[in-house]
This record gives sequence, C-alpha cells and structure tokens, in this order.
Amino acid sequence: MKSRDGVIRLKRFEVDEKRRKVADIESMIAEFNDMAVDLDRQIAVEQERAGISDVNHYAYPTFAKAAMQRRDNLAVSVAGLEAKLSAAKGELEEAEEELRKIEALQGRETDRGREVEPEAGFGMIGVARVAG
Repeated sequence: MKSRDGVIRLKRFEVDEKRRKVADIESMIAEFNDMAVDLDRQIAVEQERAGISDVNHYAYPTFAKAAMQRRDNLAVSVAGLEAKLSAAKGELEEAEEELRKIEALQGRETDRGREVEPEAGFGMIGVARVAG
C-alpha cells in the first residue's frame, strides 16, 4: 500500500508540473499578445506623427517598419506557443487520466480490504461460540 501511495504522490506531482507548464505557456501567449497590441499602438502613433501610412513610401518611418517586424515575429512566436500549448494540454489530460486510474485502483483495493475485515471478525465470533 505504501508503494502505491508513493506512485500516487508521484503522479500528482507530474500533474501539478504539467498544469504549471500549461499556465506558463498561456501566460507567455498573453504577454506576447499584449506586446503585439502595444506595438500596433506605437505603429499607429508613428504613422500619424509622420503623416505616412503607406509602408512602401520612401519616407515611411523606420521605427514603424521595425515595430511591424517585431509584431510579426511575435505573431509567429504566439503560433508556435499555441502548438506547444495544445501538446501540453494533451500531456496534462493523459497525466490526469493516469492519476484517476491509479486513485481508482487504490480506492478499490481499500474497499476490498474493508470487506475482508468484517468477515474475519464474524469468523472469530463463530469460533468463540463453538469453543465456548
């Protein structure tokens, strides 16, 4: 029973780690999206300040071009993180399922142990009556 308790603790630890991983990835995605929104705002301000919104114009602000490139890079990173997030969620679901199976097995073994004990007690009562 103690070894099974150790396995359950290990699985719970694994599930907690996978939950943290999912939360970290979700946090990174949110940060990157916030940064992209901020870059969009900076691009709009720079275009308004320069009075040029055509990216191909020779006098288009260099800062706006660089900000657009950073925003595009963030979008690519977010797409990669979303793929990692779906994989991490799949791993989390698998780990949770394994934990549920082990806990159910532990519960069944505990229930079996409880069923055997009352029978043993009644057997002793019968022995006491016969001997007495």
